[in-house]
Amino acid sequence: MPTPSEVLTTAGLRVTGPRVAVLEALLEHPHADAAQVLRRSRERAASVSVQGVYDVLGTLLEARVIRRIQPAHSVARFEVDHGDNHHHAVCRRCETLVDVGCLIGAAPCLDPAPAHAVGFSVDQAEVIYWGLCPTCGSTAEGHPQNSPSVPPVGDTPEPPQHDSHHPHDTQPTMTHDDTKEKA
Repeated sequence: MPTPSEVLTTAGLRVTGPRVAVLEALLEHPHADAAQVLRRSRERAASVSVQGVYDVLGTLLEARVIRRIQPAHSVARFEVDHGDNHHHAVCRRCETLVDVGCLIGAAPCLDPAPAHAVGFSVDQAEVIYWGLCPTCGSTAEGHPQNSPSVPPVGDTPEPPQHDSHHPHDTQPTMTHDDTKEKA
């Protein structure tokens, strides 16, 4: 696996302390939100500012070094883009976000014919599966829609109360989107 410095250089980006700190944080804690990236980046480079982290995230997104995942009613989460084609599953109760493989294997995974019919050139499809993780599913009473701690589809879930890659271990997660911010 390439080092953060090699990833930055390959992407044509200057190697800076904040960029390396953000990439290291995301490599160690995929699906982290911006606050988690800030906290973990500051463990490596104490002088990294809040704006600095957002600028770095924007630059890394634009260079397609990282991906932004933002499930409905959730904060944006970030992960290093390893060039694999995967999707995500989100727990409605604890907001655990995990990678799941793509059934088709090749992007864009879904039939892009409807988008092609209206003139779009499709290169990616994002799929998010919603349900209960094994831990929450084993403690749910009845059907997930009938459980008071599991919001029905369309309701805003409570913010995560955890701080790890899996909430039952301890931390929430993040996403990919192209932004135009520069670092």
